[in-house]
Amino acid sequence: MSPKTRSATALILVLAGLAVVAGIYGFRAGERKAASAVTTAAPATAITRAMATGKLAAFLVKPERVAVADIEFQNGDGKPVKLSDWRGRIVLVNLWATWCVPCRKEMPTLAALQAKLGSKDFEVVAISVDRKGLDVSGAFLKEIGATALKLYAEPTAQILNDLQALGLPATLLIDRQGREVGRLLGAAEWDSPEAVALIQAALAEPSS
Repeated sequence: MSPKTRSATALILVLAGLAVVAGIYGFRAGERKAASAVTTAAPATAITRAMATGKLAAFLVKPERVAVADIEFQNGDGKPVKLSDWRGRIVLVNLWATWCVPCRKEMPTLAALQAKLGSKDFEVVAISVDRKGLDVSGAFLKEIGATALKLYAEPTAQILNDLQALGLPATLLIDRQGREVGRLLGAAEWDSPEAVALIQAALAEPSS
């Protein structure tokens, strides 16, 4: 091979090497850009596990939101309603009963939360599973001063299975698309700053 040919071959190899390096750099830059897009795609108000703190330390944030069963129950007039009737709103579904001691302690805080944040965009939907029905459940709410809550009931307790609630009280936070954001089993202070912040974060999420 002549010196001239060797020189040309060497130049070709150098240029090829530079092309490979440039390609690798471009690929990695693309990866960084894509990762940045994924990171910023989530809304700034997205609810994370970090919000389960203080009075809401037991709140379990779902890693993936799944649609909640379209449960049917009764309103205060005994007429059937479905959870889908609240689609487009943030809903805090609470399952309770008159004989549930922790429920008695918790219900006034749910009523306080409803009084503070209740609107066309948010409602605490507290559903009694007491087998004695609407009259007894309504009297209970008046007795404990939780009159800010509307009366709802599902006396067959089928709702416990439908929502996979392992006991009472059980509370589920549902987004505007009817998906479960998270849940808390047992009593909580729903008028606490942590609870208010959680609901406000849910309200601030995009509607779609």
